[in-house]
Amino acid sequence: MRILFIRHGEPDYKNCCLTKKGEKESEILSHLLVNEKIDYMYTSPLNRAMLTAIPTENKINKKCVVLDWLREFHYRIKLSGEERDRLIWDYMPKFYCENPELRDEKKWCDFDFMKQGQIKQAYEYVTKSFDEFLTNHGYKRNEKGYYDVIKSNKDTIAFFCHFGIESVLISRLINISPEILLQNFCAAPSSITTVYTEEREKGIAQFRVCSFGDTSHLYNEKEEISFAARFKEVFEDEEGIIL
Repeated sequence: MRILFIRHGEPDYKNCCLTKKGEKESEILSHLLVNEKIDYMYTSPLNRAMLTAIPTENKINKKCVVLDWLREFHYRIKLSGEERDRLIWDYMPKFYCENPELRDEKKWCDFDFMKQGQIKQAYEYVTKSFDEFLTNHGYKRNEKGYYDVIKSNKDTIAFFCHFGIESVLISRLINISPEILLQNFCAAPSSITTVYTEEREKGIAQFRVCSFGDTSHLYNEKEEISFAARFKEVFEDEEGIIL
């Protein structure tokens, strides 16, 4: 099985839609996806993800199914001594590195600020929903962290979603803390992350990330990569666009 995690085009958060550039990115994305064998398409219920899917839906004559748990993982936390709330991919590097438990698969959500933000409950809701989804598509997660093959297949599943939820779902597939992806990786608008199953033992599957945040479709059509999801490259720069 192949899973395509597709981040929405450049967002206009204020108006809950895409920017003009985001609309162009979504159209360019569809030029690539129309040539793919996509068996199932799903989208977040948030407008920026649904709008991103429309050009592809129109070209391949297939509608996305809306999944509530694909919405952005935008639960907020409050760190001691800070006035503003933060999202869990918005730590300063010093804080992130001085708290190694954030990178631990089991301990990352045991901090008091995580508990106050009910992050663990949100994570369990999303991953439980994802596990049930995968079971329905032939791969059942077991207590050891790999997947029992119920019905092996070469289906392609496309998720039109968000960087945060993409990181959370991938962390589940490969058994790591989501903070590793959220803090150290970046999926630009309209990028594609590709994950395959590997069945090297009879009846057992694991998932392997073959590409992360691929934007070659934009590069091929000479469209500039959006800065959204990145912070400033050097300290003197103006602040980048936050997710």
